[in-house]
Amino acid sequence: MARKLGKRVSAESTEQREAQEGTALKRALTTPLLYFFILGDVLGAGVYVLIGQVAADAGGAVWVPLVVALLLALLTAASYAELATKYPRAGGASHYTTRAFGPFAGFVAGFCMLAAGLVSVAALARGFGGDYLSAFVTLPVGLVAVLFLALLALVNARGIKESTRANVVATVVEVGGLVVIVVLGAWLLLRGDGDAGRLMQLGTPEKGAATAVLSGSVLAYYSFVGFETSVNVAEETRDPRRSYPRALFGALATAGAVYVLVGIAASAAVPTARLAGSSGPLLEVVEEADGVPARLFSAIALVAVANGALLTGIMSSRLAYGMAKDGLLPAALTKVLPGRRTPWASIAVTTLLAMLLALTGSVATLASTLVLLLLIVFLMVNTAVLVLRRDPGEADHFRSPTALPVLGIASCVVLASQIEAHVWLRGLAIVAVGTVLGALTALQRNKSADGGGDAHVG
Repeated sequence: MARKLGKRVSAESTEQREAQEGTALKRALTTPLLYFFILGDVLGAGVYVLIGQVAADAGGAVWVPLVVALLLALLTAASYAELATKYPRAGGASHYTTRAFGPFAGFVAGFCMLAAGLVSVAALARGFGGDYLSAFVTLPVGLVAVLFLALLALVNARGIKESTRANVVATVVEVGGLVVIVVLGAWLLLRGDGDAGRLMQLGTPEKGAATAVLSGSVLAYYSFVGFETSVNVAEETRDPRRSYPRALFGALATAGAVYVLVGIAASAAVPTARLAGSSGPLLEVVEEADGVPARLFSAIALVAVANGALLTGIMSSRLAYGMAKDGLLPAALTKVLPGRRTPWASIAVTTLLAMLLALTGSVATLASTLVLLLLIVFLMVNTAVLVLRRDPGEADHFRSPTALPVLGIASCVVLASQIEAHVWLRGLAIVAVGTVLGALTALQRNKSADGGGDAHVG
């Protein structure tokens, strides 16, 4: 009886503390859960196809652009660590840019994040119902996508702890599959069938070493995208000022190490031309080693796709919730389930939009704009860090050295300059829609508000 009473009192005191901190969401994420959340989001399905594309651009030394991409990602990650610990709220980039530049910029940043997230979820849903699933059963892609997204929404609505626990299992499976590749690559080298000399071959007949590194780094950068989604669950993290930097940098370091080892194993095991010409480069390693069923990697890929879609769905719903709290989206999106304390309204709306995108069949053409949209957001976030230095915030928040956000801004410009013109056209069209909607929202807010909400610093 005393133990039950103690637990009840502890739960009540926790809820009271969370209420005092200004959050309606439940703080359920520990540092390990947050670490796996970020790691699972970064270690997505892309790694199973990106190695071959990086090899095509950079040559056999695929580990070089992977290391460069990791370093570039860490620049922007440092800015996110500072802002997430300074303002631990759902809303992420939208909330930060609102504080720095006002609601118009906040809306544009949030709109770009939402657009990127929804396109990503829809594309992953279609990917789940495509070639990977057909290795086991053949069903209409549209039907699979809708049912898949509905199931993910139920997991999301059940609770952040349940969602992240499912992510832990899925992440272990994903990493396990990549470890198999590393082991197979080492085995091929030991038995004399590999070629370690390819690991020093940087460049292609069309590109010199420097150009190859830059071009390959753009592709490799795609594989590290995902860390930014974690700021949207800062409001549901226990002691975010302590937990978030540890989980963020730990997860990125782990992902970087895994990617580099996978790149080394794949390049040493398989000739560069064969690796570059394959749509399933890791399967080439499996076939070269001979001993692991190829269908095993189809199953692992399905887990990776499902996990990435779940985590991106969590991000999108929390971002919509945070923007609604900031007055940038309808207040109805702030509704939470009484018992679960999850944002059911934003989960429902973002899931429906993702379903519509998945059913249009145009997701494949929109998916290529994902990184461009995120680079625009990253540029705004790195700039916001510098502007918000005038706001002292919490005394114990993480502080990034000033040089890092400056270099982060430069990295976004350099990477964006490498994106094709036709992708820019689609990306700018989406940004234009967000700009118009943001202007209308800011105008309406200026007319109706009389000083409420978060005042911006800039």
